[in-house]
Amino acid sequence: MPTLKELIEQLPPELEEEARDFLEFLLERKVGKKGRKLRQDWAGALSDYREQYTSLELQKKASEWRGD
Repeated sequence: MPTLKELIEQLPPELEEEARDFLEFLLERKVGKKGRKLRQDWAGALSDYREQYTSLELQKKASEWRGD
């Protein structure tokens, strides 16, 4: 069975980058995101819809817009 390094070396450059991204994702998931600040740049993003929807309707709409 070929090693991971050997398999990666056989990939074309565009797939090498995809493999790198996936491996970084796996490492990040395993190690965790310690020391990162909580992002709140989304706060107030739905304020334009305050008069049009209730908070529950906004929650459902936000899920639809995200594709959940």
